[in-house]
Amino acid sequence: MTRDEIFSASLQYFLAPIRDLLGDHDVTEIMVNGPDEVFVERGGRLFSTDRTFSSDDALRSAVHNIAQYVGREINADQPILDARLPDGSRVHVVIPPSSRGGVCLTIRKFRRDTLTLSDFVRLGSLSEMAAEFLSIAVRLRKNILVAGGTGTGKTTFLNGLSFAIPADERIIVIEDSSELRLGQPHTVYLEAQTADSAGRGAVSIRQLFMASLRMRPDRIIVGEVRGGEALDMLQSMLSGHSGSLTTVHASTPRDALVRLETLSLMSDVELPVYVARAQAASAIHLVVQLSRSSEDGRRRVTRITEQTGLDDANRYTFRDLFRLDVGRRGPELVHTGEGASFAGELREQGLESEARLSASVWK
Repeated sequence: MTRDEIFSASLQYFLAPIRDLLGDHDVTEIMVNGPDEVFVERGGRLFSTDRTFSSDDALRSAVHNIAQYVGREINADQPILDARLPDGSRVHVVIPPSSRGGVCLTIRKFRRDTLTLSDFVRLGSLSEMAAEFLSIAVRLRKNILVAGGTGTGKTTFLNGLSFAIPADERIIVIEDSSELRLGQPHTVYLEAQTADSAGRGAVSIRQLFMASLRMRPDRIIVGEVRGGEALDMLQSMLSGHSGSLTTVHASTPRDALVRLETLSLMSDVELPVYVARAQAASAIHLVVQLSRSSEDGRRRVTRITEQTGLDDANRYTFRDLFRLDVGRRGPELVHTGEGASFAGELREQGLESEARLSASVWK
């Protein structure tokens, strides 16, 4: 048996109380709040279950089994663990004393199917017109920022957006925890690493990003920007590596740009605020805003917004190209009537025939 097969077998034993949930394709996330409380997410909504672990020690044993597999430790001195199961599912653990109520284990399950923009249209998360527009924008090498709150499907949508990248390009994917699965044949996946118990072996997103610039990328995709690597990413966008895609936690397009600006200031480069803002304004072309409905749990694109630079007061300016409208047929992403400022590039690149549904956006 291979190492992964041995671990999978031991995992089946230690996680027996939730084993059927791990195999349930309708469950997207499992949340264990101590041995007696297990919740799941189905269809974007949370549900309580009757699953329990026999004791706190049984739950701790499962957690230590996972830590052993990834070669890390979890204890009172290191009470937080990020790991990945053999199938790619993402695991996050917090134990006492950092977790007052006992061991907290969260498993975000790995999607075996990869969704394209057409799938998002079929699911009602995106309109056909908007999907065509985004596909063309990717081919025109626009830098696109996917924004949304926790659990809105940013990574899944980023993956779908990536399918619009031409198959002959070399793509470097950088993630904190590997989740993206691109369809292009020439894709290189880089993953950050945490330090071992001796504080060695840590590899940050920023280090990987700097390494990727020396790997002859046509495109760089960063799963999520969380720190000072935002500055390196913005500067690379401005220095020839256009067509980048990434995600950020933010509830509006303006918040997304402000957060990117703030993250840039977290780098070890002393940068005036106005310079960070100017770089973000010059680098990011489009913001795709996602949200999750509190009523039905459905994840939707609520806005596709062009970022149009800074005004005289040094504030970001925006133009909504698509906006979610609640009409008689329910929520629908509709064209606002505004045209993209980079519409002329469509003709320059010979892609006019591609704009069959979205021609009005390219006017």
